[in-house]
Amino acid sequence: MRRPRSFPADLYNGHMKTWDAIVIGAGIIGLSVARELHRRGMSVLVVEKGEAAREASYAAAGMLVGSVEESPPALRELASTSAKMYPEFVHELEDESQSKVDFRQEGTIVLQRAGARVLGASSNTLTSSELRKREMQLEAEGYEAVMVEEASVNPRALSEAALTTCKHRGVDTSLRDEVVAVEVVNGRAAAVRTTKTGFAAGLVVNCAGAWAGKIPPCSFPTRPVKGQMLAVAMRDRNVLRHVVRAPEVYLVPRSSGRLLIGATVEEAGYDKRTDADTIHRMHRAGCGILRRDGPFPGWHFACASHGEDHRTGGLWGEGGLGHCGLFAGQV
Repeated sequence: MRRPRSFPADLYNGHMKTWDAIVIGAGIIGLSVARELHRRGMSVLVVEKGEAAREASYAAAGMLVGSVEESPPALRELASTSAKMYPEFVHELEDESQSKVDFRQEGTIVLQRAGARVLGASSNTLTSSELRKREMQLEAEGYEAVMVEEASVNPRALSEAALTTCKHRGVDTSLRDEVVAVEVVNGRAAAVRTTKTGFAAGLVVNCAGAWAGKIPPCSFPTRPVKGQMLAVAMRDRNVLRHVVRAPEVYLVPRSSGRLLIGATVEEAGYDKRTDADTIHRMHRAGCGILRRDGPFPGWHFACASHGEDHRTGGLWGEGGLGHCGLFAGQV
């Protein structure tokens, strides 16, 4: 590993420890970036305003949507490439962290209104008998069922594995320490200023997601997009094996027997409150296509809509990638 450089003489304390790279944000993307930079021989510090991986990475459903038809045009190449890389990425994290992240490759069944086909060459239409063989409990009357080769993962387990791996590799962290500005010297990012102190590095990567655009001097075109979802306990963990996406709701099974039902898309700023009527509505929609019920503790998440990349000297930014967020970490 490279020896830390001395802190720039015109900023803060000239004898303060420095790093080759500072990553802002300890979500799955920030942790994955930190892991990869360290693997390439760089000393890395991750700075996080709260706890590691407790925002969108903690509450996402974990669908790895790789079909080009469902990805924004600017992200299609990213999603396609990432889908191919993901199995090896998961294998490495599980091996290094000695943990499992519930990576499932059973595929996704998309229920589309008859005549409203939106998926093309990357999918296969299922007959009624084929659908019953795959999922006996699905109520698909009035829908066209399409099989898509996609995977899913438990984002909480994935983030925890990434954090463990970073710790084992010697990546430094500063948690509960909000970055308020990136310091630029001679046109290049040289340090970050936080609510507690300052840190110096020759490279700064902004992985703050929905908060990325609030860190000066660069203005990233990001905004928070709120979603609400709920979880139910399946009586039998094999009731549903595939991820199911319908126009009104999606269902994401976990190997533990938990079933996630989601999700809303709301322009609600950083408001994290859940709404009982909304949770009940999603529960009813889920029961409409899967005849099972159970308790429904609701939770929320705030993910960022995707924005254009921004780069200045030594400063890279990731402003949130919506439903493609889990994909971006390993590309």
